[in-house]
Amino acid sequence: MIHKYTLFGYNIVLDVESGAIHIVSEIAMKIIDFFEAMLEKNNFGEMPEECPVDIRYFLAKYESSEIKDTYAELLELYKENMLFSKPDDIKLNYNESTPVKALCLNAAHECNMMCEYCFAGKGDFGLDNGEKKLMDEETGINAIKFLMKNSKSRKNLEVDFFGGEPLLNFDAVKNILSTTRELEKEYNKNVRFTLTTNGTLLDDEKTDFINKNISNIVLSLDGVKETNDTMRKYNDGQGSYSDIVPLYQKLVEQRKDKKYKDYYIRGTFTKKNLNFAKDVIHMRELGFINVSVEPVVAEESCDYAITKEDLPVIFKEYELLAREIIKRERKQENTFNFFHFNIDLENGPCVYKRSKGCGSGSEYLAVTPNGDVYPCHQFVGNEKYKLGSVNSSEAVLRTELMQGFYDNNITTNETCKKCWAKYFCGGGCPANNEKFSGGIYTPYETACEMEKKRVECAIAIKAVLSSLN
Repeated sequence: MIHKYTLFGYNIVLDVESGAIHIVSEIAMKIIDFFEAMLEKNNFGEMPEECPVDIRYFLAKYESSEIKDTYAELLELYKENMLFSKPDDIKLNYNESTPVKALCLNAAHECNMMCEYCFAGKGDFGLDNGEKKLMDEETGINAIKFLMKNSKSRKNLEVDFFGGEPLLNFDAVKNILSTTRELEKEYNKNVRFTLTTNGTLLDDEKTDFINKNISNIVLSLDGVKETNDTMRKYNDGQGSYSDIVPLYQKLVEQRKDKKYKDYYIRGTFTKKNLNFAKDVIHMRELGFINVSVEPVVAEESCDYAITKEDLPVIFKEYELLAREIIKRERKQENTFNFFHFNIDLENGPCVYKRSKGCGSGSEYLAVTPNGDVYPCHQFVGNEKYKLGSVNSSEAVLRTELMQGFYDNNITTNETCKKCWAKYFCGGGCPANNEKFSGGIYTPYETACEMEKKRVECAIAIKAVLSSLN
């Protein structure tokens, strides 16, 4: 399978299975169409060594020697399995040795903000009749022990403190992390911590703790003041921009001198700010290098929801961002990382790794303040997908449901099998599939189209910059 397209004046061909990327001429783009038709006709067997007459006939406006030479080059790529390469025949089977690699600890089902688009029901995830809850240390430590026991032979693990707002439960976060460091020695594990916060509760103590102990910090900000304050509001309706920006700037600046330096400014764009490229650029102007801006997850009945009709505008914004990155990289001035354009194009697709996507429901799980286990933070509150509890004596999980998540991958999903972007996407988000398509196995088409555009832009950035070296 291949995917070919033209962007920023470059003709780009991606060989899906090998991961090879080719920048080709106009004539090559045309010959590839004939090439593909012939391969399908002879069931991807041997190709003629000489360029067939029918190709030369249909491309009569080109020099015959150019046609033959280009055909020979494409034929050589085919022989080297760098064009129309065949997929590996692999099967991913869930079994008792499949490790749990990561946990999302919902340290707080409570929040001091009322973000309009919040998928977590303003912090409580719609659980317990809206009662606010904080995770106690015992439950948190039970979750860590559960992870270490169920990670099998895997040594490197991930834990994300999430919410609601986890800093509302700061003491528990500190103590859970401290106990984890002790348990690492007992279980011979290494845990990498992430914390996601709205930033409003940051102070010197919390900032210092985070920069000394948290490997990756995710800081919520939607962009310029107007964009951010339209959606990200305190309970009294006031916007948060003016409070959090200086706190983020201080944290990131101090982080440069610490052991842990990773961070992302993480925003959400909606129908109300489809021109989100300006928000990304603004965040760079604030001094933030690592930026992630995600499309909102919302029912189409919401006035801020993204629909298929919005895709052309969104695609133009991604292209605008890509052009901005290229311009800055060429000048080596005010460069920045846009999360969705950071894809590995150097080593080809790792079939096993990329086939499973995010691993939710099997390798990645979420734990609520009560100790209940769900496939991921976006499934929390959906009782249909409740897997078990870390507070039960045996911590028995619904392995048949976990197997269903594990088995839903790009090697088994018929829609994903045929998609050129499958190795970059890993099958998409099961939670979004469930929300918008009625089940985890049916890809959410609007999200798929956005992902494909992001991948095209990411590849084009690499192509342009490589051609300039």
